[in-house]
Amino acid sequence: MSNLLAMMKKGNTSSLAAALGNAGVAILKGIAAGVSGSGAMFASAMHSVADSVNQAFVFTGSILAEREPTKRFPTGFGRVINLFCMVAVIVVTIMAYETIIEGFHLIRHPAHATNFWLNFIVLLISISVDGVVLIKAMKEIVHETRDEAKGFAVVGAAIRNVGRAAPPTRLVFYEDIVATSGAALALIAVIISRFTSFTVFDGIATIIIGLLMVGVAFKVGYDNMVGLIGVAAPRVVEDKIAQIILADAYVTDINKMRVIQEGRFYHVEGAIELRKGMTLADADDIKFRIRDKLLAMPEISDVTLGIIEDNGVRDWRKEEPLEPVHT
Repeated sequence: MSNLLAMMKKGNTSSLAAALGNAGVAILKGIAAGVSGSGAMFASAMHSVADSVNQAFVFTGSILAEREPTKRFPTGFGRVINLFCMVAVIVVTIMAYETIIEGFHLIRHPAHATNFWLNFIVLLISISVDGVVLIKAMKEIVHETRDEAKGFAVVGAAIRNVGRAAPPTRLVFYEDIVATSGAALALIAVIISRFTSFTVFDGIATIIIGLLMVGVAFKVGYDNMVGLIGVAAPRVVEDKIAQIILADAYVTDINKMRVIQEGRFYHVEGAIELRKGMTLADADDIKFRIRDKLLAMPEISDVTLGIIEDNGVRDWRKEEPLEPVHT
C-alpha cells in the first residue's frame, strides 16, 4: 500500500486535477444540456466527459510509467504513458464523432434552448475550472522543462516548451485549450440562441467543438505514435547535455552521442574523447564523474558513455564552435 501511494505521488498532477475538474463540470453540463436542450451545451458536456475519462487513463499511465526498471524491462516503463495516451485519443475521437453528428442534426432540426441562466452559469463555471487546469498545465510545462519563467511569461514559455513536456502534460495542455475555447464558444451559442432568431448557430458551434476535438486527437495521437517508435530528444536538450560533457577540463570532443526520449525521460549514449596520454584508471574516473553529473538531471534516466583518446578530428557539430575547455 505504501508503494502504491509513493507511485501515486509521482503521477502527473495536471492530469489528476484535470480528471477531477472535468468530472464535476461534465455532470453540471449534462444536467444543463438535458434540462435546456442546448446542442452546444451537449457538445461541451461530451467534451468534458471525454476529458475526464482521458485524464483518468493518463494519470494511471503516468503512475505505471514511474515503475523502476526490471531485468525483463531494463530501460524502464516510460513508454507506457504513450500507450495510455493513445487510448485517450480513441476516446476523444469517438466523442468528437458523436458531437459532430449531433451538430449536423441540430442544423437540420434546430432546437429552442431554454433555461438560459442555468446554461450561462454552468458555462461560466466550466470556463473557470478549465482555465485553472490550463494554467496549472502551463506551470507544469515550465517546471518539467526547467524554464525560469514567472508570472505572465509562463504562458509564452509553456507554448514554446510544450514539445519537451511529458506526454500527459502535453495532453492536458492541448485538451484544456480546446475545453476552455469550446466552453466559451458554447456560451456564445447560448447567448445568440437566447437573444436572436439565429438558432442554427447552436448546431454550427457544436460542429466546431467536435472539429476542435478531432484536432486534439490528431495532434496528441501523432506525438504519442512518435514516442512509441522512439524519438530523438529536442535539440535544446541535446545541447544542454553536450555542454555538461564539454565543460569537463579533460574532455576535448564528443565523438558521437544519441539521446532518446522515452516518456518524460531521456536515455543518453555516447563516446567522449579525452586528452591524450591519460591512464585507463584516470579516464574511467572522468567518465564516471561526467555520468554522475548527467544523472543528477531529473529528466535523465540512464547514461552509457564510452571513452576514446582524442583523434585530432572535430566530430561534434562541426558547423558550430566547441564549448571552451577549462584548464
